[in-house]
Amino acid sequence: MEKNTVLAVTLTFLIVIGWFFMQAKFNSKQAEQTTAQDQPLAEQEAPVLPQGGPIQPGIINPVIQSADAGSAGSVNAGGNPEEIGGEFAAQEPEMEERVVIETDLIRVEFSSVGGDMVSYRLKEHNDKGEVVEMILPAVNEDGTTKESHAFTTAFGGKEGQPLDAHFQVSRPTPLSVEFSRDFSIIGYPGTLTLIKRFEFRDGEYMFQLSVSMESTSSIPFNFGNAAYTLGFGPQIGPSFQKLDNRYEYRQYYTLVNGKRSNARMNSAIDSRFTWAAIAGKYFTAIVIPDNTLYTLSFSDKSEPGIPAVSRMHLIRPPLNSARSDDVFYFYLGPKNQENLGRYDTGDNSFKLRDQDLSKAASTSGILTPLESLLKWLLLFFYKLVHNYGTAIILLTLTVKLLTFPLTKKSSEASIKMQTLAPKIKEIQAKYKDNPTKMNAEMGALYKKEGHNPMSGCLPLLIQMPLLFAMYNLFNNHFDLRGAMFIPGWIPDLSLPESVLDFGFSLPLLGWESLRILPFIYVGSQLLYGFATRTPEQQGNSTMKMMMYAMPVMFFFILYNVPSGLLVFWIFSNLFTLVQQVVLNKYLAGKRAAVVVEGEKPPIIAPRHKKKH
Repeated sequence: MEKNTVLAVTLTFLIVIGWFFMQAKFNSKQAEQTTAQDQPLAEQEAPVLPQGGPIQPGIINPVIQSADAGSAGSVNAGGNPEEIGGEFAAQEPEMEERVVIETDLIRVEFSSVGGDMVSYRLKEHNDKGEVVEMILPAVNEDGTTKESHAFTTAFGGKEGQPLDAHFQVSRPTPLSVEFSRDFSIIGYPGTLTLIKRFEFRDGEYMFQLSVSMESTSSIPFNFGNAAYTLGFGPQIGPSFQKLDNRYEYRQYYTLVNGKRSNARMNSAIDSRFTWAAIAGKYFTAIVIPDNTLYTLSFSDKSEPGIPAVSRMHLIRPPLNSARSDDVFYFYLGPKNQENLGRYDTGDNSFKLRDQDLSKAASTSGILTPLESLLKWLLLFFYKLVHNYGTAIILLTLTVKLLTFPLTKKSSEASIKMQTLAPKIKEIQAKYKDNPTKMNAEMGALYKKEGHNPMSGCLPLLIQMPLLFAMYNLFNNHFDLRGAMFIPGWIPDLSLPESVLDFGFSLPLLGWESLRILPFIYVGSQLLYGFATRTPEQQGNSTMKMMMYAMPVMFFFILYNVPSGLLVFWIFSNLFTLVQQVVLNKYLAGKRAAVVVEGEKPPIIAPRHKKKH
C-alpha cells in the first residue's frame, strides 16, 4: 500500500511539474527557432538600385506639392533631409494632420506623417479601467508615454527606415481614409506615387488596407530587391509588465495549406501563407495578404521603452510594371472563436470565408477536442447562472461526478492492496537477498489474486489529461477576461485577486500583492490530505513529507495564477474530499468483507455444559 501510494503521488507530481515546464518551453520555442540555412534579412546584400544615371543607393526624393513648400530636396527613404543636401531642411515645416475613424467596436487614429496608424482602441474591452489600446505605446524614462506608429511603409526591405514624410489626406467615405505622396528617384524622370488606403466596417475588427504604387515614367519598383515593406508593431496591447510564456505570452503563427505552425523569428519566411499572426493571451493581430508571394518576417529585437517587441514585416517583391495594387486584410482584436470564426463561415461584411482564422485561437495538441468540450460545458453553465465563477464551480462538480467511477476504482484497488500487504511483506522478508525470486513471487501473488498493482495509479493518471485541459481552459478562455466572481474581492477571473497592494516587489519572490486564494488552496489541500490519509500513511515519513511539502510548493507555483484557476483547484479539492468521505463509508464495509482467498474464518466448536 505504501509503495503504491508513494508511486502514484510521485508520478502525478512529476507529470504536473513536467507539464508546467513543457508548457513554458513550447510557448517560447518559436523565439529560438532559427536554422543555419535561413538567411536573416539583416545579412542580405546591400540595396542596389537599377543602373542608369547618377543614382545613389536607397535615395528617395519627395516632390513637395504644397504651393508654399519651396524647392524640393532629398530624403533617404523618409529619414534624413541632409543626405544629399538641397533646400529641404530650409523649407517651412508641414503641419501634421490627424484623422479619427470610429465604428461601433473600435476607435482608430491616424497621423499624416507616413500615413500611419497611431492608435487602435477596442471600445468593448478594458485594460485596468481603460479601453484596450492594441498599438502599444513606448514608455519614456520619465514615465510618460510616446505613441507608436503601426502599418508603416518603407521603400526596400525591412531594414529601410519607415517613411516619415507628410502625406496628403482624403476621406472617400466616413469609414475610410486615404494617404498619398509623390516621390522621385534621382536619375529617373517623372514621379512615383504611393497611396495607402484604410477601409473599416461597423461590426468588424477586420479592416482592409490597400497599398498602391504608380509611376509616371519608367521608374522601376526595385529598391534593394524589394518594392516596399509594410510593417506592424512595435507590440500588440494591452499593456503588460513581462511575457512569462505562461500567463502572458506572444506566439507567432503562419497558416500554410490549412496547417498552422509556429513561425521562425528574425528570419525570412518565403512560403506562400494564407495568414500570419502575432497572438497574445487574449488578443491577436492577423494579416491576410492577397495572392502576391510576400516575404514575411517576425522580429523581437528589443527597442527602448517597450517591455518586449513583436513586429511583423511584409516585404513586397520588386516589379517592373507601371502600377501595383496590393490588398491586405488585417484583424486586430479579441482572440476568441466567436469573432474569428466569422471569417471561416463567410458571416462578415468583407465576405471572407474558409480563412481558418479560428486556428489562431485554438490550443494545439491532442487535448484540443477535450478542451473544446469543457469550454462548451462552461458556456452552458454560464447561460444558466450568469456568473463565470459559479460556472467554474458547476463544471468542476460535473467533472468530479463523471470521474467518480475512476476514483472509486482507485480506492477499491487500494483496499485490495491493504489486504495483500501482510503477504507482500512476508515475501519481501523471505526473499530480501534474492530480488529476482522476490519479484517472481510477487508476480505470482498478484496473478493468483487477480490484482494489478498499477490499478490504483492508472485511474489517477487517466484523469491527468482532463486536469491539463481544464487548466488550459481556465487560463486562456477569453470570456473569463474581466468576468467578475465576487464583487470587491475577485473582480476579474483572468487575473490574480488581491486584497492588499504592497507598492513594492518582495525580494526573491517578486510578489507585489497579498492574495487570499493561494492560502485557501493550501488549506483545502492540507484538509484533503488529513481527511483521506490511511493508518499506514500516518506512520510513513515519506508520505507525511509529501502531504506537507507538495501543497507548500504549489502555493508558490500558483501564487500569481489567474483567480479562475485557483477557484477550480480549491473546489476540486473540496469536491474530492466529499467524494472520499462517501467512499470511505462505502469501503469500510467492503474492507471488512474482503477475505483473501485461502483464508477461512475460524470454526468455533459449541461449548457443552458440564453435567453435575
